[in-house]
Amino acid sequence: MLEGKNVLITGTNRGIGQAILKECAANGASVWAHARKETPEFVSLLNEVSEQYPAEIRPVYFDMTDKDAMKKAVMEIRSSKLPVDALINNAGMMHNASFQMSSEKALRDVFEVNFFATFLLTQYIANLMVRQKHGSIVTVSSMGALDGNPGKAVYGASKAALVTMSRVIANELGTQGVRSNCIAPGVIETDILQTMPESELLKAKELTPMKRTGLPDEVASVAVFLASDKSSFINGQVIRVDGGL
Repeated sequence: MLEGKNVLITGTNRGIGQAILKECAANGASVWAHARKETPEFVSLLNEVSEQYPAEIRPVYFDMTDKDAMKKAVMEIRSSKLPVDALINNAGMMHNASFQMSSEKALRDVFEVNFFATFLLTQYIANLMVRQKHGSIVTVSSMGALDGNPGKAVYGASKAALVTMSRVIANELGTQGVRSNCIAPGVIETDILQTMPESELLKAKELTPMKRTGLPDEVASVAVFLASDKSSFINGQVIRVDGGL
């Protein structure tokens, strides 16, 4: 579905981001694969993906909170003269705490990564897409942005801000060929599950009609669809990937 496309994906070193990287490569895309820093494990991952699929994988390194490093990376992408056909905003951080126990520091730290950094990167890439007159922006939000889940006051609010950002982009840039959509994953089998109390995890499974947690690949397939031309008339939407939770 992404044959001949160039896709920038943030947070590809593990979990959902890694699954999106592999799914994009499997669908023929060339990928700018972002990670905070170069590690032997990440280099090995990129080599593995490059060997498995006929796709060009280009590593991009910057801390999401380092605005200068982010701008430098965007300039390098721009200097390649290649179109950025899709941006998949996946990088983020989790935070679990009740509303009354959520500190100001946690609030600022989480919003710095989940919202402010993502907002700026999306702004930079959207500028390139507007010049191209085409592009798809896919932002990974969360069911916590929609459902008011206990313990997700800070995290959910940061992800809800992304939903609003995405919908505004859809309205403002749709006439210029740029689409913007969100994915709201439910309980997915990633490292983040380790931060959830066992009782909360069991309750989530029980409340899910499918009686299980989701897989990163099941989120990745939706991201690829939204990034592709197969979803050419889908804009401003939030697609839940939560098994019916």
